[in-house]
Amino acid sequence: MEIINLGENNSLLNQCISELRDINIQKDSARFRRNLERCGEIFAYEISKKLAYQTKEIQTPLGIAPMNVLKEQPVVATILRAGLPLHQGFLNTFDRAESAFITAYRKHHKDGSFTIQFDHISSPSTENKVVILCDPMLASGASMVQSYKAMMEQGEASHTHAVAIISSKEGVDYMKKHLNLKNITLWVGAIDPELTAKSYIAPGLGDAGDLAFGSKL
Repeated sequence: MEIINLGENNSLLNQCISELRDINIQKDSARFRRNLERCGEIFAYEISKKLAYQTKEIQTPLGIAPMNVLKEQPVVATILRAGLPLHQGFLNTFDRAESAFITAYRKHHKDGSFTIQFDHISSPSTENKVVILCDPMLASGASMVQSYKAMMEQGEASHTHAVAIISSKEGVDYMKKHLNLKNITLWVGAIDPELTAKSYIAPGLGDAGDLAFGSKL
């Protein structure tokens, strides 16, 4: 599995992530959602460089221009609910892409542990297609791994680009252990060193879903 950390190079992505992390800027939920969306647009542009293209002759008012265009559109898959603004950012770039949505959440138990609970997957066929699987945070890595396996039940993708804005080192290691496949690329914006006892990334940014859409029961 190839791992690409876009945050290692200076770009506006780091500005977006710094605002997502900032405890004062986080008070503006609309700005938080917009920064998630902007991250999606930036990741989408970088991923577009890895996709297959074909030459197409375009009729202009003055002649024919050969242009390289996408050979096929990807399927953008998102883990709800925090992933919605990130998903929109991808659609702003891949505006003809198909979409898939996965409802996955942590079901906490009395002993303090939790399991990943799936309720529903809405997806087109992913057989021989490029899939972009995105979630703002890659904490333990369990949600991403199980979501990937669930997506592949919709058809074996030709390649999957898994995207997380912020990941823990433990989450990356979990992905490498359970999905060390040649047809998966993991894209991250930052890799943080710690995962707390409750499996929150530190320093991280907090609960992305709550910051984007408000507290849940």
